[in-house]
Amino acid sequence: MRVIRKYANRRLYDTQQSRYVTLEDLRRLIIEEEPFRVEDAKSGEDLTRTILLSIIIEQEQADSEAEVFSNDLLAQLIRVYDMTSPLPLSRYLEQGTQLMLEQQKRLQSQWKQAMRNTPLEFMRELAEENMRFWQNTLNQPGQADESSDTEQPENDSNDTSKDNKPSS
Repeated sequence: MRVIRKYANRRLYDTQQSRYVTLEDLRRLIIEEEPFRVEDAKSGEDLTRTILLSIIIEQEQADSEAEVFSNDLLAQLIRVYDMTSPLPLSRYLEQGTQLMLEQQKRLQSQWKQAMRNTPLEFMRELAEENMRFWQNTLNQPGQADESSDTEQPENDSNDTSKDNKPSS
């Protein structure tokens, strides 16, 4: 697992790549499903959860039209912390999100499969097949336009015999 160290100056250092990283870099790792752990450089304390929350905050602030958490939802989540045990909600959110992501992947896969069977896809495949046929036909020896195979004389820029200008 990749280890990211957080220093007192709030900078994040990727120990695997030996370079400083941003929250955006960590977001990309999450999207690529690359596991990592963020730890305090001095104490070794696990700060992963705090950094993940920071990434969510950054995402929410970056695009107000694509916000996931409405004010009402955030208020309700805060109220959950006053419950005796917020654990059932945590499990519900985790499993519900996992289910949604799996269904989204399946839907995308089905959509791609359906698009392969459309008339337009069939026409594209026919066009590609025809293009390969014509390319193969034109590239057969003795059948192709032989002007491309005929050797052309090279234009030598130092050859003055072709110039009609008298040399000075």
